[in-house]
Amino acid sequence: MQKLLIIGCKRTMNDVCIACSRCMVGFNRREGEFGRYQDVDTELVGILNCGDCPGASIVPRLAMMKVWNIPVSEKITKIHVAPCITDHCPYKDVLIQKIKAKAGVEVILGAHPYQPENIFA
Repeated sequence: MQKLLIIGCKRTMNDVCIACSRCMVGFNRREGEFGRYQDVDTELVGILNCGDCPGASIVPRLAMMKVWNIPVSEKITKIHVAPCITDHCPYKDVLIQKIKAKAGVEVILGAHPYQPENIFA
């Protein structure tokens, strides 16, 4: 079974993205980058924010996520980096590099496909 963690931007998650609904809907519908799990037994274990700009605390936050889930026997097998980071974060290159270097699992860039092409069309 695949056990997923989604990492998003703290500022977007707190101020813009209501309850991270688009990531969760994309996962539930297996759309966007979650389409790869269409016929795979997969659970969403958590949604973690980057820790705020410039993402300096992402590695300790990943470690805390691992430790926090030991009592419930959950182990992350894949990480998805949400569009609020991959498409909008000025620190994304360094942040993604840190995640890939320390996670020890596959890191997938992207989550839901629900980005509007334009705002006022």
